[in-house]
Amino acid sequence: MTDANAADSNADDGITEAIPEGSPFERSHFKRDDESGDALFYSEARLVTHVDDEAIEALGLHYRKSLPEGGAWLDLMSSWISHYPEGMESGRVSGLGMNAEELAANPRLDDYVVHDLNADPILPYEAASFDAITVAVSVQYLQRPVPVFQEISRVLKPGGICMVSFSNRCFPTKAIRLWLGTDEATHIQIVGAYFHFADGFTSPQAIDISPNPGETDPMTVVQARRLEADADSD
Repeated sequence: MTDANAADSNADDGITEAIPEGSPFERSHFKRDDESGDALFYSEARLVTHVDDEAIEALGLHYRKSLPEGGAWLDLMSSWISHYPEGMESGRVSGLGMNAEELAANPRLDDYVVHDLNADPILPYEAASFDAITVAVSVQYLQRPVPVFQEISRVLKPGGICMVSFSNRCFPTKAIRLWLGTDEATHIQIVGAYFHFADGFTSPQAIDISPNPGETDPMTVVQARRLEADADSD
């Protein structure tokens, strides 16, 4: 191994070890153009939306149909807005994100934690804590996605739902190269593979909730449920 390759290997940050055997993923898929620390990139609050109003409304309508009312929800990779429907009751809403100012400005959160999933994919929550987990327009930034999805499975209650939504926008320097180099149909397959190789989930379902295809931002949801306890033990 050359010195350059050795340095690259030392800078792996657990990416190689996080790729499951038998998966189609390679280490290069999860590298990014900007490999500086995420804490620096997200140190500045961005109190803006990342998709248009129509796509946000479509996501809120999907949440209204799919979130368990009165349950405990986790907004994973959260910011200053969670897109949860107005007037829909929850038992507890927790947020995990990268910027304290953004999280503090989010009116739907009962509690929040600043946590870098690329540095540490372990979620700081007890097992079976949540009835629903949402990941909105952020999944493309995960460098160790399968361990994160394994953690999602751990902290979901049996039968709980995880909804991963995405559009065609991102911070390109921080998105993984696999995402940048593929199209929307492949993005669905990528997120579906995260669920599959994490184990503990039902077969993922992809839903196109784009409000006005070709006119407004597209929006896709890939979702799956935590297996019931008896099915998980088979």
